[in-house]
Amino acid sequence: MGQSHVFKSGHKAPNNGYYIEIGDTGDNVVNPKKIKLNAGDPFPETSNDKRHWTYVRKP
Repeated sequence: MGQSHVFKSGHKAPNNGYYIEIGDTGDNVVNPKKIKLNAGDPFPETSNDKRHWTYVRKP
């Protein structure tokens, strides 16, 4: 089993890096929030309840 790549608000970041907001089906969204977190930092709220966070390689 691998590590999950989709995170909900309030979960803790598994690694240092940049994260971006995606839709509930994994689709890209218009004007997504982009954040930088350190390992253990909690994910902030998304723009709406149907969105999640995912890892991105570069900001």
